[in-house]
Amino acid sequence: MQDMSEALGLAIALIASGDADLREIVALSLYVSLSATLFSCLIGIPAGALLAVMRFPGRGALVTLVNALMGLPPVVVGLIVYLALSRSGPLGFLGLLYTPSAMIVAQTVLIAPIVTALSRQTLEDLHTEYDETFRSLCLTRLQVMGALIRDGRFALVTAALAGFGRAVAEVGAVMIVGGNIDHLTRVMTTAIALETSKGELALALSLGIVLMAIALGINALVQSVRSGAARGSYA
Repeated sequence: MQDMSEALGLAIALIASGDADLREIVALSLYVSLSATLFSCLIGIPAGALLAVMRFPGRGALVTLVNALMGLPPVVVGLIVYLALSRSGPLGFLGLLYTPSAMIVAQTVLIAPIVTALSRQTLEDLHTEYDETFRSLCLTRLQVMGALIRDGRFALVTAALAGFGRAVAEVGAVMIVGGNIDHLTRVMTTAIALETSKGELALALSLGIVLMAIALGINALVQSVRSGAARGSYA
């Protein structure tokens, strides 16, 4: 068991030297989380636009369900994806369990409701504001959705960043479906948990520092996007 000062010094040295294991874990984390964010946006933004524009029986219940799914417990998501991808599951023939692809699926299931709910709220507010204009122009629903997405692009980027921040910090779901296999499915959060349990704090701390830097970077990006959107609205 390393003492704190020694572990912190070693952690900083690992980051400064660009340790190969550290780079591999960070790169896989970014690949998995960015991929999941992309898929979540491809699902969530159109779904959010659809919910913002369309009016149909059961819409209120569907919106409530999407909002509730934002709080899905990660371990439950991991369990559901595990059952679906296991050999006896409906998608077992794909052979994805304990691969980065399985981790991407789990993170996508986890954050797609977040992107959908945030997109729906943003685009619904815009739709309320521009509804009379859209009616006067006799636009189709599809044209309205496209116009809302273009006008709300800054806020939608914020939704995507929120989803990425949730994905990159996830541990429970990816641990279940990825297995935390060295050089294959080990990401920052699972590596931190493993190294801490082993008492090897240097790598855990170095990964924690990188993860915190990413979290701060995401927050800075969100603030920058919001400021850009605010300046654009006053231009």
